[in-house]
Amino acid sequence: MCEATRVISVVGTRPNFVKVAPIIKALDRHPRRFVHRLVHTGQHYDDRLSESFFVDLDIPKPDVNLGVGSGSHAEQTAKVMLALEPVLGAFAPDVVVVIGDVNSTLAATLTARKLGLRVAHVEAGLRSGDNAMPEEINRRCTDAIADELFTTDRIAGANLRRENIAEDRIHFVGNVMIDSLTVHRERARRLAQGSRLGLEPRGYAVLTLHRPANVDRPEKLAEIVDAIRDALPDICVVFPAHPRTRRRIDEAGLGDRFTDRPGRPGIVLVEPLGYLRFLSLVDDCRMVLTDSGGLQEETTVLGVPCVTLRDNTERPITVEQGTNRIAGTTRAGIIGAIVEARCMEPSRLPPPEKWDGRASERIAGIIAGWTM
Repeated sequence: MCEATRVISVVGTRPNFVKVAPIIKALDRHPRRFVHRLVHTGQHYDDRLSESFFVDLDIPKPDVNLGVGSGSHAEQTAKVMLALEPVLGAFAPDVVVVIGDVNSTLAATLTARKLGLRVAHVEAGLRSGDNAMPEEINRRCTDAIADELFTTDRIAGANLRRENIAEDRIHFVGNVMIDSLTVHRERARRLAQGSRLGLEPRGYAVLTLHRPANVDRPEKLAEIVDAIRDALPDICVVFPAHPRTRRRIDEAGLGDRFTDRPGRPGIVLVEPLGYLRFLSLVDDCRMVLTDSGGLQEETTVLGVPCVTLRDNTERPITVEQGTNRIAGTTRAGIIGAIVEARCMEPSRLPPPEKWDGRASERIAGIIAGWTM
């Protein structure tokens, strides 16, 4: 019998937890086949919120927490590389799994490849075409040097082929974020988060904002917020704002644009929510307004209209499905997209190909085949 395959997964942010959770479970179903370790770089380091994600997703705490914290892009990337190298050296994994497009993803890929270790990138091939986005640089660089590339859809695979990536490195497996959604959706529904806030089903919207281009410039943040208020004067818009975004709101002097009374028209600031409570809130809402990539995917499967507050998306499959509108960040664009979304009914279309809750099983099967 062959020896167990040693796998290290490296995550850095809360969305990474959602994506790695089903992979961990898929590997754990074969304890004689895999030895797995989870490394958290600490790029997102809110202990209280991170703890809720581990509980909600039913995954163990990381075996190693590098605790790198915040910093510039270069500083954060360097800290991860320095802290991760001895961990990889001690465990000597057969495969290093990296996820998504954050600084931790690129840092782990660089470190592992320089040690001669095999790297598998989950969510490979996503492209926005906007090289001003740090995430786009991370994606392109990671895909260029990773050994194996797991894609969520056929558009991502086509992107990699245009970049001259060899066909045998590309594996179309589906979307691991949808694996988590599929497993936890019913449990989330039972929480009835909207009702807890006094909201009627399909009678409210959900807003998330976190990208520096949207929240770090006071005039742009004000333009986005005012456009949303003017386009949705008659419904409650629930905004679970993370601490960094809240600081930017306070620094910009925009606090009077918000309310703290859920159930009434206006943008309501609430505390950040764990994975299950947030999923419950989104699943029951009328529409989502966001600059998040992952939410574009989740709303596509949930059938909830989505307005993306960006000029582009690395997830064009969501636009093809008809659930997502790219609004841009100008007043006119946002209002126009919201008006369109208000006319949309919840989608009844089937999800994209292989968004069936089994992507993590496919990944585990492919990894198993490498070292048999």
